[in-house]
Amino acid sequence: MTVTANLPLIDMAGVREGDEAALHRAGEAIRKACSETGFFYIINHGVPQAVIDAAMAAAKTFFAFSPEVKRQVAVNKRHRGWHALGGALMYEATKPDFKEFFSMGLELPEDDPCVLAGEALRGPNQWPDFMPELRLALDAYYEAMGRAGADLLRAVAVGLGIEPEFFSPKYGKRLQRTQMVYYPPHPPMAESDQFGVAPHTDYGCITLLYQDNSGGLQVRELSTDSWIDATPIEGSLVVNVGDLLARWSNDRFRSTLHRVINKSGHERYSIATFYDPTFSAVVDPCDLGVDTGSYPPVTAGAYILKRIDDSMAYRKKAQ
Repeated sequence: MTVTANLPLIDMAGVREGDEAALHRAGEAIRKACSETGFFYIINHGVPQAVIDAAMAAAKTFFAFSPEVKRQVAVNKRHRGWHALGGALMYEATKPDFKEFFSMGLELPEDDPCVLAGEALRGPNQWPDFMPELRLALDAYYEAMGRAGADLLRAVAVGLGIEPEFFSPKYGKRLQRTQMVYYPPHPPMAESDQFGVAPHTDYGCITLLYQDNSGGLQVRELSTDSWIDATPIEGSLVVNVGDLLARWSNDRFRSTLHRVINKSGHERYSIATFYDPTFSAVVDPCDLGVDTGSYPPVTAGAYILKRIDDSMAYRKKAQ
């Protein structure tokens, strides 16, 4: 593990190939990073740059359409589709986030058993007729990030002192969600409580983020209780622990406050992937070697759904 000016940088080379020494090196580095900051960068993560570039190009094309056009794929009850500016209000925030985003998840047909069983957030994605190339770009990105997430969780398991494949059965029909995010330039006269994304912790297990070179992502450093920049590093993904993994690990791994303020003077783009277990997976700290956990067991889907319901304006209106 090397350390940037602010956050650890972890090399994942060899993990996918089954190199035991590489897996254990990454696991130890992740243990240290997750215990201390909950945030780190990974390099040699296995996601082809061409796949990333195609998805980022698609994001720029999509968000350039007018709101009237994008509204054709407005977010639905499955949390799939386009979320307009002002559609997300983080807990304890006073103003909605100054961003737009487009959400997709695991593509499941209407007759899939999980969809028929009524699992929330499940089903087909909403793909725009006005931009058919979006599906091709995001499907490739989604699958590549899913493979990177599986590699990462093997190292996370090693860092927690459990079997490398512990998490794998929990991801049989993963609740992975990927979001393209667009941040307009931060208003020059904005009040101090206006953010691209207000301070928050993520809901699920782990987040893998690709960000452009605009900057703006900041992390609340635990040791100093101050905001530090997660400066873009070429070829890297930013990874952070979500509340579900913090809960699962009985807080051995930390979920950390972070925010975005786009002061670059131009548009900012990122793509976030929330790599979370299947809806019915039971999250119990006792399964990770903790005799008495601080948290009772929960199912991953119910926990994540509650957090989404609490932060998304369109869901509050429907309740």
